[in-house]
Amino acid sequence: MTRFRATRHRLAASTLIASLCVITAGCRSTPATDVPGLLQRQTQQLMDAIASGDRNPWTRYVDDEVVYSGEDGSTKSKAQLVDEIRPFPKEVWGKLRVTEFRTVRQGKTAITNYVSEEDEGYFGQVIHARYRSTDTWIEAGDGWRLIASQVLALRDDPPAINLAVSTLDEYVGDYGLTPDVRYTIRREGDGLVGNRTGRRPEVLKIELRDSLFVPGQSRLRKIFQRDAKGAVTGFVERRESWDITWHRLPRAHSD
Repeated sequence: MTRFRATRHRLAASTLIASLCVITAGCRSTPATDVPGLLQRQTQQLMDAIASGDRNPWTRYVDDEVVYSGEDGSTKSKAQLVDEIRPFPKEVWGKLRVTEFRTVRQGKTAITNYVSEEDEGYFGQVIHARYRSTDTWIEAGDGWRLIASQVLALRDDPPAINLAVSTLDEYVGDYGLTPDVRYTIRREGDGLVGNRTGRRPEVLKIELRDSLFVPGQSRLRKIFQRDAKGAVTGFVERRESWDITWHRLPRAHSD
């Protein structure tokens, strides 16, 4: 009976200690890894390595079978990525800061999405760029490895300039894409507003003479065309290298 009571007391004591470990988090022999925090730190190390020319993080964290798509549409192997990590020339410096970091984990796979804010000193001038990346990480025996990455260059609106009201009035009018689809430009004060059939009006800004854009639509430009006398005959809506042609419609005459 004495041995039974002693065993029962030991079991009760063990149960109490285990309960206290859970309540107070005092037993940490196998702590849970903060995977999102770990991946954010490793991602920042990769960005810092680009600026410093340190190949070690890219050698350590990037999987040998990585699938990498750059912001210019290229695809690169691990060997190519590592080879590109080199110190900047003396007149150039760079800093990359990871922001808006988000992680979604499924078992031994984690997807991260973030923005890289880049400041670059270029021969005495400072420029800024932003990149949106989606990375796939896998948990290996010795840590998390980058197995895939896609990078997109985020676009900003170009600087806008002001033109004389008389020049703005040269763009005012109706332009036809088809008999049923037209684009109307009107002047409001010292600015322009465009309105396509079936859509809401939109502000037009001037990048340079005969090149207009809509704020927030950085991939598009309206490039105006003129005849031999300098009169506007229409415009092409340019999306990078692709053009859609709009022809200027005759002005309506009142009796």
